[in-house]
This record gives sequence, structure tokens and C-alpha cells, in this order.
Amino acid sequence: MSRKPALLLIPGLVFILFGFAIPSAIMLLAPPSTDTADVFARFGAMLTDPYDLAIIWRTVRIGVIVTVACVVLGFPIAYLLARSTSRFAGMWLALAIFPLLLSNVVRTFGWLVILGSQGAFGQLLVVLGITDQPPQLLYTELAIVLGLIQLFLPLAVISCYSAVAQVDAGLDHAARGLGATKSQTLWKIVIPLSRPGILIAGTLVFAGATTAYTTPYLLGGSSQRMLSTQLFSYASVSVDWAAASATALMMTLLVFMVSGLSSLISRKAGVTS
Repeated sequence: MSRKPALLLIPGLVFILFGFAIPSAIMLLAPPSTDTADVFARFGAMLTDPYDLAIIWRTVRIGVIVTVACVVLGFPIAYLLARSTSRFAGMWLALAIFPLLLSNVVRTFGWLVILGSQGAFGQLLVVLGITDQPPQLLYTELAIVLGLIQLFLPLAVISCYSAVAQVDAGLDHAARGLGATKSQTLWKIVIPLSRPGILIAGTLVFAGATTAYTTPYLLGGSSQRMLSTQLFSYASVSVDWAAASATALMMTLLVFMVSGLSSLISRKAGVTS
């Protein structure tokens, strides 16, 4: 009887193995008409080429900024929704995560309207007298950051919400009864107990921000390349499979490093608590 539940895992594992793991390994280490040695040689060259290092640093920097912003903005929203006693709490939660149902392209094109030279934000600055002409906001890191925050904020909200909802609200009342303020209750009880969900939210947002393609391509253009847009250029424009695989390998390592760091912090926090 104990073997039957394990047998149920076999179809999913087979699908993951042949549908994801093996194709990913081939793409990373043995792309078409390219030796594995060429991939690692190109990967080593990326670590010494100033142009590639600038792209790597820009990708990591934007990923960290977007992750911090989404967690900082998303956790208060999740906390208020999880602790709300309003009968409309479910509706507010649905509205918070509703953007996840829309296409990334649709949401990104909205920023083209807002940040364009004749967009609403630039015209507002002119009307307020801050600038004489609308500033160039498109094709900058700021545009990419804003687009990615709007893209992944709902994901941070739903991840933090699931963590906060599992923290018994009675602990808040007990802490308040013992003289703790609202801020002390939040920082010393709710946030520590919600740390696993916060770490998951940060990991998911960083992984999505560093590997997203549509938003950096539309809002950053060719002047603000990230690893994802550089990968597309290697694979579809110059057809340099060694460079494309090396870039994909770098993106994969970045995601694995952050995921491992998140797991390490979670384990240490569990041991400490």
C-alpha cells in the first residue's frame, strides 16, 4: 500500500524529465552545431568582457531593485487583506491579483502610453512646471523597473498573503494585550512567522525579473540590454548558439544562487527560532 502513492509521482516525473530537464540540459550544454567546450569557453569570456559584465550587473541590479520594491509594497497589502474582516476582503484580494490574468504584453504597452514622449506622466510634469519638455523616460532602467514592479507585484502579494493568512490573528490580539504596539506586533510576531512566504515571494520575483523578456525589450530597447534580451539577440539575430547557451547558463545560475540563498536563510531562521 505504501508504494501506491509513490507510483502516482511517476507520470509527472517522466514529463518533467523528458519535457524540461533533458531539453534544458541540451540547450545549456550541447546546443545545435556547438560543442560543450565552446559553451564553457564563451561563458568564461562573459566573465571578463566589460560589455557582458555590464549586462550581467544591470540584470542583477534591476532584479534586486524590483524584488525589494515588490516585497516592500506587497507585504503591507497582503497583511491588510489577510487581517481584514470586511465582507469585501475577497473582492479586494481578487482585484489585487487580477493583473496576473492579463497578458504581459498588454500591461507593458500601458507603460508605453504613460512614459512616452507624449505620455501622461511627461505631460503632467510639463503642466506642473517641473520641466519645459517631457523627459525621455522610455528606454531607461527606470522604465524597466517600473514595468517589472507592476508585472510582479501581484505575485508578491499572493505569496505574502498565503503566509500571513497562516499566522493566527489571535497572536496579534495577545501581543496587544501584553502591551505591544501595532508596529511591534508586526515586526516581532507577524513578519518573523511570515518569513517563509516573504522569502518565496522574493525568490519568485527575482527569478521572474531577471529572466523576463517582453518588458525589458519593450521598455528598455537595445540601449538597456538585459540577459534575456541579449539571449534573444544571440539566438535569433546573430545565431551564435555558444553565446546563447552561455547566456542562458548565466541566467540559470543566477536563479539557482538566489533560490539556494533563500533556502539557506529559511533553514537558519528555522533553527534560530
